[in-house]
Amino acid sequence: MIRQYVISPETLKKVKASAEEDVRDVTSILRILSYPVRLHILKALGVKDLCVCVLVEITGHQHSALSYHLKKLTGADLINSKRDGNFLIYHLTDKGKKVLKSLEHMK
Repeated sequence: MIRQYVISPETLKKVKASAEEDVRDVTSILRILSYPVRLHILKALGVKDLCVCVLVEITGHQHSALSYHLKKLTGADLINSKRDGNFLIYHLTDKGKKVLKSLEHMK
């Protein structure tokens, strides 16, 4: 006798709805975070708002390369910056804080 896997029509409807959800925003964030240096930046900014000069020091990247990654993170609305005199201070956005918190649960 062959057993058949059965789920209720209600459950099937929920599964289909979940599988059809628009996941472009999530895949975009995952693509942005696929570079380790960007994860390091997020984690560092989770501790304290930082000047780009500190981020250069802790990542070991040159300023020009780091600027590229900061631009990508800013474009994804994960970080933002504010000017403090001659310094540009980066900080997590609310979205960046949520993403970082989600990443902490993945450990």
